[in-house]
Amino acid sequence: MKTIEYDVVVMGGGPAGYVAAIRASQLGMSAACIDENPKFGGTCLRVGCIPSKALLESSHHYVDTKNSLSAHGIVVNQVQLDLATMMKRKDSIVQTLTGGIDLLFKKNKVTGYQGVARLRDVETVVVESDSEPIAIRAKHIIIATGSRPATMRGVEEDGNLIGNSTAALKYDAVPKTMVVIGGGYIGLELGSVWSRLGAQVIVLEAADRILPGLDGELSQLAQRSFAKQGLEFRTGMWVEGAKVEDGRCVVRCKGQEPIFCDRVLLAAGRVPNSRDIGLESCGIETDKRGFIPVNENFETAVKNIYAIGDVIGGAMLAHKGMHEGSVCMEKIAGIHSHMNYDAIPAIVYTHPEIATVGKTEEQLKEAGIDYRKGMSPYGANGRARTLGDIEGRVKVLADAKTDRVLGVHIIGGHAGDLIAEAAAAMEFGASSEDIARTCHAHPTLSETLHEAALAVDGRSIHSA
Repeated sequence: MKTIEYDVVVMGGGPAGYVAAIRASQLGMSAACIDENPKFGGTCLRVGCIPSKALLESSHHYVDTKNSLSAHGIVVNQVQLDLATMMKRKDSIVQTLTGGIDLLFKKNKVTGYQGVARLRDVETVVVESDSEPIAIRAKHIIIATGSRPATMRGVEEDGNLIGNSTAALKYDAVPKTMVVIGGGYIGLELGSVWSRLGAQVIVLEAADRILPGLDGELSQLAQRSFAKQGLEFRTGMWVEGAKVEDGRCVVRCKGQEPIFCDRVLLAAGRVPNSRDIGLESCGIETDKRGFIPVNENFETAVKNIYAIGDVIGGAMLAHKGMHEGSVCMEKIAGIHSHMNYDAIPAIVYTHPEIATVGKTEEQLKEAGIDYRKGMSPYGANGRARTLGDIEGRVKVLADAKTDRVLGVHIIGGHAGDLIAEAAAAMEFGASSEDIARTCHAHPTLSETLHEAALAVDGRSIHSA
């Protein structure tokens, strides 16, 4: 078996992995990155973030053209859906971005390997592919194997009529009826896509509300808005099984009548890819959920073997993994670097968008932290009015004593872009007063955050 040596070898070419490999090279280390897929980018670029956002954008244009353009004095007749072209656009975007990683590797002198990566010992990773296996020895091994969609007992996935998010990204026709199991980010985004395109979508959630981890007030507003758009929600539903019978899907929930539909999307979360990667050969154990424990430097129980991204748990978000990849390599290089897990934004790309960073009201109450709250509605914002998108609000939560911003929660148009200012403010330890005294351009949606910050002190100008 051929053996090649590098300073760093990264197992996994998703957002955490490819960023770690590039950052390693930038810091003067020779780096290799291994992924079992011929295109790097992981779930995010290939079958997650990017293709789903492409379909969300296209489907939003479709429903907007049908229902909203007339208010602008634009009359469009006989709007038709060309699903094949929509899917082709999505695939083209994915192809461009995954190809871009190849260019980034070339620019940064990172060597990419296609194959299954497994630890052989504490300093060797074996790449298994159709050709002869290759052994890669490295001073530092980074595990960034990511995650995969969770399965559910009783749900018989066939990858077609009953499947996970990967299957829901490539339907060849709009289903008449679709059941989504799980009312989280993935279920709501893909449920929204197919609802906009004409499907009757029923969302089943075991908890008493959708988006269980989100700020409760925003969750209620979101459910109300999505229901107006045509999505049907059934909360407190315990799914016991789903299977295909006579060409149709049947979903059975405890104590309920069976639900018959054309497609089932299982969106019950994600689990780490930590099995069968050779952890046992190095004495590394996972927790009971399969996540790899690491210390503050991302080092596992074995010296010089590190883990980052979804495989270590926490917020299973691409940008969290990317940041961990950079911070991990900087720590290895002896650079003072850190992760502030209290300032990681999260976004639901529905319409309206939902964006959040920091603590929710429920978390602050549970922790016994006194706080003040400022709210600002989109309807009071001039830019929102000109966009014709006035549904939404911004909430700022600040410490009652120090005024430091503890959390910001937004539902409304372009919330995912607005949350960046809030995250930056929290990263620098800003107070609501700091945001309030920052001059925001007019007319912009960012003024909603400004107004909410003013409202913390009871002095909003444009909000009633």
